[in-house]
Amino acid sequence: MRLRLDALILSAFAALIPAAAAGAMEFADSPYFDEAVAAGTLPPVAQRLPSEPLVVDLDARGQTVGTHGGSLVTLMHKAKDTRYMYVYGYARLVKYDLDFNIVPDILKDVEVTDGGRVFTLHLREGHKWSDGHPFTTDDFLYFWEDMAHNEDLFPSGPPSYMKIMGHYPEVEALSKTAIRYSFPVPNPDFLPGLAQARPNQIYAAKHYLSQFHPNHVPVDELQAAAEAAGQRNWAAIHIKANRYYRMENKDLPTLQPWNVMNEAPADRFVFKRNPYYHKVDVNGLQLPYADEVILNIAEEKLIAGKAATGDVDFQGRYLRFDDVTLLKRNEAEHGYATYLWRIAKGSHMALYPNLTAKDPVFRNLIRDVRFRRALSLGINRREINRVIYFGLALEGQNTMLPKSPLYREEYRTSFAQFDLKTANALLDEMGLKRRWDGARVGPDGEPIEIIVETSGETEQADILELVADSWWELGIKLYIKPLGKETLRRRIFSGQTQMTIESGFENGLATPDMAPHDLAPVTQVQYQWSEWGEYYETNKTGGAAPDMEIGIDLMNLRRDWYLAETREERTEIWHEMLQMHADLLPTIGLIAGVLQPVVVSNGLRNLPEDGLWNWDPGSHFGLYGLDYVYWDKDAVTAQADQ
Repeated sequence: MRLRLDALILSAFAALIPAAAAGAMEFADSPYFDEAVAAGTLPPVAQRLPSEPLVVDLDARGQTVGTHGGSLVTLMHKAKDTRYMYVYGYARLVKYDLDFNIVPDILKDVEVTDGGRVFTLHLREGHKWSDGHPFTTDDFLYFWEDMAHNEDLFPSGPPSYMKIMGHYPEVEALSKTAIRYSFPVPNPDFLPGLAQARPNQIYAAKHYLSQFHPNHVPVDELQAAAEAAGQRNWAAIHIKANRYYRMENKDLPTLQPWNVMNEAPADRFVFKRNPYYHKVDVNGLQLPYADEVILNIAEEKLIAGKAATGDVDFQGRYLRFDDVTLLKRNEAEHGYATYLWRIAKGSHMALYPNLTAKDPVFRNLIRDVRFRRALSLGINRREINRVIYFGLALEGQNTMLPKSPLYREEYRTSFAQFDLKTANALLDEMGLKRRWDGARVGPDGEPIEIIVETSGETEQADILELVADSWWELGIKLYIKPLGKETLRRRIFSGQTQMTIESGFENGLATPDMAPHDLAPVTQVQYQWSEWGEYYETNKTGGAAPDMEIGIDLMNLRRDWYLAETREERTEIWHEMLQMHADLLPTIGLIAGVLQPVVVSNGLRNLPEDGLWNWDPGSHFGLYGLDYVYWDKDAVTAQADQ
């Protein structure tokens, strides 16, 4: 998403108290730090906060002011899932608010000028890293000058997310708290990239990382340290030390609400509150409310059962819709509630016909839009909804959800009705005759059989069993082939897979100011045209250029979106692309808006009963602020007395 970029200053006005009010506040520290403050090893909270902390008006967000204390326990499947604490913590330079507007967070404000070409970022005076070291524009310059332009750290040059239309920005520090990024063309991706679940990195902790960099330490010392650590060179040490998103290095300072205290291997990871976190509530309590977050590691297949027996305080990841019955049944006994949040992808499950498949017979068939339309019309989505999702999901194609301003009913319903008569007529029109047993025969004289390769999930198999029944009414045999995820991806990337099933557009809540990446072949992991996506993702050095009008036209429209100067133009381009998807069906949507079970312990406050579960935008729990979640002590005491 981006806001209108005409001499705009982004201001966090909707859910924030004016900075002047913060200056008159008395700040309250968590008792968690009382001992350290008393011992003089940690300054008082007023000295740890920025001079103008972010004051969060929880009432304006529909949430309640809380109290300090306690821990939050959740389950993860593997040690590398510590990265979800970066997602859930959701402290960003700028972030999405509850209405999916971009507002300042870590930053005090942002000025966007010159038609969206120039971005001036203003830091909070006195903001500090979690170890107490000042957070300044030196950290931005370190990333840009010492990291992004170092060929050992970035062999291909600065990261591609810093480039727009082939151009990198000019970066200039105006002061210790102001830095400017000037692009030669408008860059509508810059701010959204900073607000993502996994944000684009444009700053790094210079005071910590420079000890591993030859611009600041003699290279022979670094090489000796690398050899002693069993690493090939200084760059390997630097890269490992700076995996900020993974939250695996306890020594790496952070700006997130919590920081990890122990490292892998472990089956329990403890995240301790950041004593220098930049937010307070309207009563002056430094956030986060919870002192610790604990990630316990468990087998994936056991997580739902453990959630159902009260082993977690909050849980969403690794829970599925088919766990709802178990979770609901155990609520009263184990003291939790099961919320049902709407998953916000364009389609919860969609079929991905591989338009770049290597098999020439199948490729010619699947590239005929009549064949794709017939397959779509031959799916009984109502049956899928009722049998698997109790009728609670949305039926239709892979497109925007009703809460998106780009939603149109006709996009979701296009070729989505169950109409075997029309489907069979389309196949007849293609000249695909039936043989004696009812099977359709392809141009090679062989029966048409479609192998749908899956990642082995039960939910996918259950859906495909229903699709197989109705496709046989068209004379087409469907076979299900479960594979490991890595094997499946390799086969798709190499063009061996005919079709797969996966979730649809990542963002079903898009606005006209969000780049239409999902709709055009820009990455190899778009399974309907992986070869084309690889072509653009590798700057035309791999894969193959689109050789169908749909791929060419969608990429041209995406380019036009970047060149558009008004929101009206961008809106028109979005609708043109959405209409192409509705008409030409590069993916075949099945079901959307499926409900995600979210387990929340009784007494835990500020997670909504009716929420959205989305990766980007949304960051799962991050949208609602895990740093705002607290224990209602009265409710917890009352439950303990029962």
